[in-house]
Amino acid sequence: MVTLHPTIDIPPHPRRWWALGALVASFLVLGFDLTILNVALPTMAGQLDASTGEQQWMADAYVIVFAALMLPAGLLGDRYGRRRMLIAGLAVFLLGSLAGTLADDVPTVIAARAAMGIGGALVTPLALSVLPTLFGPDERGRAVAAVTSASALGLPLGPIVGGWLLDHYWWGSVFLINVPMAALGITACILLLPESRDPAAPRLDLTSTALTVAGLGTLIYAIIEAPHRGWTAPLTLGLLLTGTALIAALVVRERGATRPLLDLDLLTRRPFLLNTLAATLVMFVLAGLMFVLPPYLQTVLGNDAFGTGLRMLPLMGGMLIAAKACAPLAARYGARAVIGGGLAVLTCAALLGSRTEPGSGYGYVALWLGTAGLGFGFAVVAAMETALGTLPADRAGTGSGLLMTVRQVGSALGIALLGSLLSSTYGDRVTGDATAALPPGATGTARESVVAAHLLAERLGAPELARAADAAYLDGMRLVLLVCAAAALLTALAALVLLPPPGDGTRPADGRQ
Repeated sequence: MVTLHPTIDIPPHPRRWWALGALVASFLVLGFDLTILNVALPTMAGQLDASTGEQQWMADAYVIVFAALMLPAGLLGDRYGRRRMLIAGLAVFLLGSLAGTLADDVPTVIAARAAMGIGGALVTPLALSVLPTLFGPDERGRAVAAVTSASALGLPLGPIVGGWLLDHYWWGSVFLINVPMAALGITACILLLPESRDPAAPRLDLTSTALTVAGLGTLIYAIIEAPHRGWTAPLTLGLLLTGTALIAALVVRERGATRPLLDLDLLTRRPFLLNTLAATLVMFVLAGLMFVLPPYLQTVLGNDAFGTGLRMLPLMGGMLIAAKACAPLAARYGARAVIGGGLAVLTCAALLGSRTEPGSGYGYVALWLGTAGLGFGFAVVAAMETALGTLPADRAGTGSGLLMTVRQVGSALGIALLGSLLSSTYGDRVTGDATAALPPGATGTARESVVAAHLLAERLGAPELARAADAAYLDGMRLVLLVCAAAALLTALAALVLLPPPGDGTRPADGRQ
């Protein structure tokens, strides 16, 4: 068993709120990049002559690299300085964004997105790990809430910003907007952030790093590709088995390490483990929600890209309210009650969403979307703050890296599993008279997606096909939201039963549980 160093009380930094503003801006732009490209893909595909598979890689290159590198990024910050590596991450992200802005072919865009993933992997855990060096225990909850909310708010802001940029500029502008944001973050880090590191941090274990990157990368790639290739396809099964074997080899290797890359001792700390799992399952639900909403708002309800982003503002509003109220509620009632209550609200929102009908209109969607933002904000902010609060100061980098990696895997699972459920339900139900009269080969196109069905209906002058596709998509969306409701409810019950009550050692003073 690894002996953890005691938590060190550090006086609050005098310019901490200015530094927090820079970190919030950095997290906001990272959140953009998880969703902003989706709006630009149709335009990019036409101008770059990109196939469907190439479009998928342009979107996925960032996610795969981002998730696979967060664990070693945390260790690099612990050893070489969190401020230094945070600046390096922002610089890599800036250079990747510049490359994307200037790209004129698909391979360059994919490479740029991968480089941005490297930068994002450095920024995410290290931005969280410097918070304990800036804020005391009384203010840390608000700081974590601000950073976490910025990351979450970037998701719905991506379509808004991307839609506006595409209405006014060329597709490269969705990359160019990152440049001033990253430059601001670099400047603020240089001027405002103190340096912090773990003097006892080991040298980077290249073998463990390779196992981590290869294992997580293979697993996430398999999860993302499975809905398209099939879960039982030989390639999918082979990738899942390979990724699992690599992660198992990593676990075996890390058990014998003095200061491991994958800190298994942290996972034995019950508050950290349970709060990490709670935050991960919330991200699973949110990823499913974010996946089903844009096609519904844009294609079924007929909004453009910018209008779709604007109509996701209730989600952001709910998150903002929850982020402001989370800390005082957690202080009064305990993190367990706030997490369980937030998940219960999220359950109600998903159940309301599952009752959406073709004639419901946007007003009803705004109601349950705002409710979902409240539930998500309360649950994920309280879970993140409590999990980070259990970490000793000298393990902040590796611990936050582990937390963010597991969260990102939860997001990938949400997109893959719930996306597969939506796709299969839609394909099965967009049948009948509307597709029976289609020309040969057109039925397969209509079953690919609701977007493809609408384009086909417009070209053929077949409004009945568009109506059938809308109804089929709503069937799939309702089923996905029911699964989200079940997942949120089970997680709420588990949180209320398993998480410790207030004052039960969730923030240790001596580094032990």
